[in-house]
Amino acid sequence: MAAIPANLAAVLFNKTEGKILMSAVNTLGVLYMLDTGDSLQSMQDVAGKTIYATGQGSTPEFALNYLLKAHGLEPGKNVEVIYKSEHAEVAALMAEGKVEYALLPEPFVTTVLNKGNARVALDLTEEWQKVGEEGSNLVMGAFAVRKEFYEKNPQVVKDFLAEYKTSVAYTNEHVEEAAALSGKYEIIAEAVAKKAIPACNIVYVDGDEMKTMTESFLKVLYEADAKSVGGKLPTAEFYLK
Repeated sequence: MAAIPANLAAVLFNKTEGKILMSAVNTLGVLYMLDTGDSLQSMQDVAGKTIYATGQGSTPEFALNYLLKAHGLEPGKNVEVIYKSEHAEVAALMAEGKVEYALLPEPFVTTVLNKGNARVALDLTEEWQKVGEEGSNLVMGAFAVRKEFYEKNPQVVKDFLAEYKTSVAYTNEHVEEAAALSGKYEIIAEAVAKKAIPACNIVYVDGDEMKTMTESFLKVLYEADAKSVGGKLPTAEFYLK
């Protein structure tokens, strides 16, 4: 089993001809639009602005372009998007006040908020839910499992997923304790984790709900770049029942 980006799970399903399955969604959108003032109140307000971002050629770019298009905007025409290779670089530029608008994931968002005068202007997950199909969502992370392993060890997989679901509930309900563990095991500094966890959209979604939200998400990526999902949309067999 592996925790990987949802679209990578689709790529592996197609590449292995159905030998990799998606068992659950573990992370929804962690992308946020930041600004240094209060000029961004909606996606339409992005018009005429220059946004610094990361993730060119991958989910962040496809998600941003999808939302911009839904509001009649197009990069290079009525909005400029400048991509950098590292989250840390964009975060540093934003924290130092060298850029006004940036698209970043957690926990880099919290890092910027702690260091500068920036604020979270838009939550891309909320924006996606406003314009997407019913049941659609910004599905960032998933659990993938080898079909052969699941068929030989179904209870092992089910037990792991059940424990993970419990862990998710604990993390979201006991943020301070979870943040302390993050610091103890040197995952993310405790102070940063305490602020970042509520915005990280850590979830557990399986079954039909997983299938519905992931199908519509992968469709958007496929239309942007078929290679991002492995050349074709995965069949229903991709989703573990």
